Amino acid sequence: MKDLKERTVLLTGASGGIGKRVARRLAAEGARVALVGRQADVLGALAEELRENGAKAEPVLGDLADAASLDDLVDRAERALGPIDVLINNAGVEVAAAFAKYEPAELNWIVDVNLMAPMLLTRRVLPGMVERGAGHVLFVSTGAAKVAPAFQAPYAATKAGLVSLAQSLRAEYHGTPIGFSVVLPGFVKGDGMYQVWVDQGVQASALLGSTTVDRIAGKIVGAVRRNKSEVLDMGMPVRSMFATTQLSPGFADRMARRMSPVFRKQASARDRL
Repeated sequence: MKDLKERTVLLTGASGGIGKRVARRLAAEGARVALVGRQADVLGALAEELRENGAKAEPVLGDLADAASLDDLVDRAERALGPIDVLINNAGVEVAAAFAKYEPAELNWIVDVNLMAPMLLTRRVLPGMVERGAGHVLFVSTGAAKVAPAFQAPYAATKAGLVSLAQSLRAEYHGTPIGFSVVLPGFVKGDGMYQVWVDQGVQASALLGSTTVDRIAGKIVGAVRRNKSEVLDMGMPVRSMFATTQLSPGFADRMARRMSPVFRKQASARDRL
């Protein structure tokens, strides 16, 4: 998928910080962008902005937690812009809390949006990609999928599932023209969930590094174009560190504890502890 011109991209989480930046980059590449989210005003404004710059864009309202509505969501996007060539599973939700204090409904919501929706959407668009002989699916995960901190158990677990999903699908579709990628950002400044925390005075240690919304957006589009299997971006070299965590569970425990204070603060701010 080296050339995205006139390709139709279904982008979930388009109303969020990373999603907006990805949409603009896709539009600049000449792609047609189906903007999926729940905020009609935000999606409408973004679609209008992209159209004014010469791109084809369409807001597609939908709730990813509603599994029964996902086929219709894809149908509406394809009626507006054509068959889906690229699916970017960018949407994600998190709730920082002590594990025993999560409500069952919260756990279901996190699993549905972060893991089930990407699986169902991918299952829906793959047959068409295979029939047309081209396609790419990208999953946006998180560094917490590699080293899971405290107070983020369901978020880390669902995002780790996306890493395994991408790896399994790459193996299953090896030798075909269908590609799969997963991008794992660290703490992302500039917009999005972590920036909200920063604005509230909750910030991670500088030792853990941080990246930016624009940088991650570039990594996402680049991974699609080059069929990258896995892209890590945390603002510092991390591959050797993550390799060590695989060889040494004790080291992984220490890294998880180092990451945990920022999430403890957020959980406390929500009166959950």
